[in-house]
Amino acid sequence: MEAKQKVAMAPAIGERAIDLARSQFFSEGRQPDAGVSPAILESWLRCRDLGLDANSREAAENAGRLQLAEARERSRGLLDYASGVMEHVFEQIRASGSLVILSDAQGMILHSLGDAEFVDRASRVALQPGASWSEMARGTNAIGTAIATEAPTVVLGSEHYLERNGFLSCTAAPIRDSRGALAGVLDVSCEQRMHQRHSLGLVRLSVQLIEKRLFEAEFANQILVAFHERPEYVGSLQEGLVAVTPEGNLVGANSIAREWIARRLECGGGGSFAELFRQGLGKVVDRAMSSSDALIRLGLRDGSELHVQLRSLRPRFTAFGTAPAADSVRGVEVASLPSQAAAANPTRSPMPDRPITLQELATGDVGIGRAVDRARRILGKDIPLLIQGESGVGKELFAQAFHNSGARADKPFVALNCAAVPETLIESELFGYVGGAFTGARKEGAIGKIQQAHGGTLFLDEIGDMPLGMQARLLRVLQERCVTPVGSVKSIPVDISLVCATHRVLRDAVARGEFREDLYYRVNSLTVCLPPLRERSDIRCIVERILAAECREAGLQGVWIGDEVMRFVERHGWPGNVRQLQNVIRVAVALLDEGEREIRPEHLPEDLFLADPADGAKAPVAASTGPVAVAAGTAPPVAADAPPISAAKRLDQLEIELIERVMREVGGNLSAAARTLGVSRNRLYRKLGRAGGVS
Repeated sequence: MEAKQKVAMAPAIGERAIDLARSQFFSEGRQPDAGVSPAILESWLRCRDLGLDANSREAAENAGRLQLAEARERSRGLLDYASGVMEHVFEQIRASGSLVILSDAQGMILHSLGDAEFVDRASRVALQPGASWSEMARGTNAIGTAIATEAPTVVLGSEHYLERNGFLSCTAAPIRDSRGALAGVLDVSCEQRMHQRHSLGLVRLSVQLIEKRLFEAEFANQILVAFHERPEYVGSLQEGLVAVTPEGNLVGANSIAREWIARRLECGGGGSFAELFRQGLGKVVDRAMSSSDALIRLGLRDGSELHVQLRSLRPRFTAFGTAPAADSVRGVEVASLPSQAAAANPTRSPMPDRPITLQELATGDVGIGRAVDRARRILGKDIPLLIQGESGVGKELFAQAFHNSGARADKPFVALNCAAVPETLIESELFGYVGGAFTGARKEGAIGKIQQAHGGTLFLDEIGDMPLGMQARLLRVLQERCVTPVGSVKSIPVDISLVCATHRVLRDAVARGEFREDLYYRVNSLTVCLPPLRERSDIRCIVERILAAECREAGLQGVWIGDEVMRFVERHGWPGNVRQLQNVIRVAVALLDEGEREIRPEHLPEDLFLADPADGAKAPVAASTGPVAVAAGTAPPVAADAPPISAAKRLDQLEIELIERVMREVGGNLSAAARTLGVSRNRLYRKLGRAGGVS
């Protein structure tokens, strides 16, 4: 009981000491004997020198809407990467009467999140976006003093210079950009009586995360090298991180790396990879490429050792091994080539096994270019992306490229096809479960897709097929940034970037009551539409990329597509889009005889002959001696006495004649005819309908 009294009285004793210190400083005009820290006292002295009146009730002028918009635009990168972190911080302190604040380097508040009841009271002292909280404007406060000292700062109650701010408890830490300059301040404020001791630790860790994201975004096109003296710290916020050019020059370092480098280089920064490490950059990259996640132990020039991990190997080669003109010999060393032999053989088209980015998807088509440009603009921002397009247009590839292009590229990309998981299992698949949550559950439980994607990107394919009950749970996760596994009552904070895809028109699904309207507006922040393959102008480039990948898989070199087949590919309707084209090319490569290098009509799969002719494409004439020489081979069996078909006839007429023959063979049985022709009953019905039936 006595101990409890001491703990309860401690704040009161502290307040009395601060009150006495204020009296000595402001009333008696002398420095206090005790009661405030040297940092607070120095701030008071600065504010007095600025001529501030501690008892003033006159409010400082706030920025107008235009000024605030301009300030936000100047700090756009900081806002983009800090917003998600701020939401995560707020989830940790929700319902504690707190406010999470981001200011720029001059102290203007750019963005804030907080509990409604405290936001209202804070606004009375202008603790809100558009207000400047520099020491010049507001006296001693955590934001302004952190800027003045460039150090983490805690200002409690009456430690604030202005008396009217004495009800506040503020904790702030400066945010530095990738080159060490002050970029802004992150602050957590609350009422003094609600102050939490862990606030400073939470703010400092959050600032480290923001700085890490800023650094990775700034040097996304350089080689990023993470290191620490202890292997378990590589991958944590305590790791050093440097950006290196292909020539081995150090062009950036985070705060931990800067301190480490300063102890080893007389210049206190800069330098090169060779000045620090005994092993050359090229050899380190070669070792890293054999296992991208592996830790490499490197010896330093001073005799010590570090554990190193390479996070990015850029600049990279483009899709077919052609390096940009600016790349040097060392740039070739770090390029992600399959092997030196492949690089030396110009007849082979190597496509590196590496993550694809948005930039590489833009191959000249206007529609894809528009989608790439819009998606690139929201990288690093807490804005969900919805990808729409027909089945097979490459929605998951686009989602992966979006993930690989942002600051989360080295974090998990977790995909879930909502249409492929049974309704009874999708809940546990998405949210995870604890042991014994249901019959058949593993005793140790399982982590769900949402939790697996923490820090990275969650891709929900065919979200339009998600059951309504799961839609409600997903909406709650997106709103609260927490996930509760099945069978558990404990919520687990998650930080995810959400990308969804669907071939459905979600607006129509909402109207039919099949998709929640509130979830629709949550996932539909930015929608990009991927055009079908038949509408794309870059089909030759797509064909070349797919062919290069398939030939590499088959171990073939020097394969090309004949002009006749390429013309057919460009005119075909491709109802299955890129997925269908990939399958066609895979089959064509597989059907090449030994020594063959040109893909001709006879190498195409037979079902292309039965493709819907609505697009007007004509099948290429195969070099075959059979009665039907269309689209790569022999048609389904026909009657032995059937007359030969003229190759000059229209494709649609050829189809009708073929269908008539098969129907006679099977005695008019539609199901049997569809099986023989390799099409669905519905497609056969449609073709019969267009032809007005068959005799």
